[in-house]
Amino acid sequence: MIEIKCTGHAFQREISHILALFYEDPDIAFVQEWQHPDALRIELALMMKTAGVSTHGVLHHASHPEEYRYERLYTVRGEQGERRTAKQAINYTLLFLLERFTGTRQGWGILTGIRPTKLLHKLLTSGIGREEAHRQLRSDYMVRPEKLALLQDIVDRQLQVVPDFYQIDRELSVYIGIPFCPTKCAYCTFPAYAIQGQKQRVGGFLEGLHYEIGMIGDWLKQNQISITSIYFGGGTPTSITAEELDELFVSLHEFFPGMDSVRELTVEAGRPDTITPEKLEVMKKWRVDRISINPQSFTDDTLTAIGRHHSVAETIEKYHLAREMGFSNINMDLIIGLPNEGLDEVKHSFAQVEQLMPTSLTIHTLSFKRASEMTQNKARYAVASREEVGQMMAYAADWTEAHGYHPYYLYRQKNILGNLENVGYAIEGQESIYNIMIMEEAQTILGLGCGAVSKLMAPGSGKLTRWANPKDPKTYNETYRQLVEKKLRDLDDVYFGGGVRAHG
Repeated sequence: MIEIKCTGHAFQREISHILALFYEDPDIAFVQEWQHPDALRIELALMMKTAGVSTHGVLHHASHPEEYRYERLYTVRGEQGERRTAKQAINYTLLFLLERFTGTRQGWGILTGIRPTKLLHKLLTSGIGREEAHRQLRSDYMVRPEKLALLQDIVDRQLQVVPDFYQIDRELSVYIGIPFCPTKCAYCTFPAYAIQGQKQRVGGFLEGLHYEIGMIGDWLKQNQISITSIYFGGGTPTSITAEELDELFVSLHEFFPGMDSVRELTVEAGRPDTITPEKLEVMKKWRVDRISINPQSFTDDTLTAIGRHHSVAETIEKYHLAREMGFSNINMDLIIGLPNEGLDEVKHSFAQVEQLMPTSLTIHTLSFKRASEMTQNKARYAVASREEVGQMMAYAADWTEAHGYHPYYLYRQKNILGNLENVGYAIEGQESIYNIMIMEEAQTILGLGCGAVSKLMAPGSGKLTRWANPKDPKTYNETYRQLVEKKLRDLDDVYFGGGVRAHG
């Protein structure tokens, strides 16, 4: 139980986010007067001043009381700037108190957002320079040196991979969502449905997807908008048949402009139990230049526990099959902190990866997502402590550096173990352009298919409009014509201010 007294402010949501960095599922009560004698009690007072704000924080605990005062000048004038400054000051004060009380150091400081790299990009493009950008991240957000160094490494790598990064919003990328998997993983909250139970809806879904590809492709051609990258995700795109996959590529090449100049075409083959020689032949035929084959773990007992119905041997077999068939750019995902896995199991997984040496490796830290099977039944899934998760991620960072992998994108999630991060690593020249685009929100991402989310951004605006397709196949199948019509209207509005779009 944690009781919070707020004076001069009402940043309850922000306070809850900071508390969640230190405590799993904290029982938080915002009170006017203390209620429970055994609760951890924290007072947070905010005073607005002419030039800035000051805070006074007190943590009441018999064995370890803490007090902290903090002053901060307004960085931006106006109501919005003053509110942002006040919020940062309260977060800063609370983080200081809790770090002193718990002995836990937060590398990301008060940052709780998904995309810290995007913040560094924004600071650098404002014209203040690298040194000042780093100073602001340290002083305003309490970001620690090791995380700053990681952010800067990633920004430098992204600008090397996409030299026109700051003009890339003139183009857009496309995400194609296939919402089917062999089975649903215990940690998953993506729109993914066991395909055996959805057989009657697959045909209707694909019909809608072909229609959406055709109509969106027509809009792209008419308005002469180029495509940077295309990414098939889901679900597991290779859950559908080779023939169905082939027909989707036929539609793409028929309707989408400039397919030969698309910089990257990725298919998330993901589950090894969906990969066949026939599907790999289809992808090779249409010049797919990047695929994923995701083990998540190289321990069979773990795969069983999380609901993945494939073996370690099958992962290795399908990886070698893809290499033999000419796929040279293969990504693998590993998840740190899976049930019943500790440092020894992680070292074993990396030893197996070393035998394969995929061209890129995405290291995820397990996140307890609210709607997942794992979160709903936590008692069944014993996971490592914060300290051990930190050790496992440190081992992953050391291993990738020693084996020639460089970090090139990063994102964070709520309820992520140890308040850590997910990092994409790649061998030089094998980085995923789409992963950079989606994580940095540098351009429009058009989401097609079930569960796909579009993020619309007119060139030069920097303003995102989120546009979600239905998550379940039944609703998508019943409404795809209406949703495409509305999406085209909204695209016109975002790109042309509601004017009439071009007609060829």
